Amino acid sequence: MPTYIALVNFTDQGIRYIRQTTERAKGLVNAASKMGVTIKDIYWTMGPFDALFTADAPDDETMTILAISLGSLGNVRTQTMRAFSADEMTSIVGKLPRMDIVSAK
Repeated sequence: MPTYIALVNFTDQGIRYIRQTTERAKGLVNAASKMGVTIKDIYWTMGPFDALFTADAPDDETMTILAISLGSLGNVRTQTMRAFSADEMTSIVGKLPRMDIVSAK
């Protein structure tokens, strides 16, 4: 199952209700599960992002639906990235065609 990393920033509404952030995270885990998405880890962070979570989802469409649904609640904005394990990356680079390009002089 594909893995995703979502970077999270609180909206004004999300920060106003920051005391509920861990309860909202539990709600995310439950809602995601109903969609076939497994939330593997959730971290609250310091720096340019307020939190992040990692998830396994059946496909890009399902993960996009989860991210849009989450954003529509108004507490966070997300930036979601597809992540590749070492085994997946080995398979990907193993499929690269050989490129014999003559450099221009």
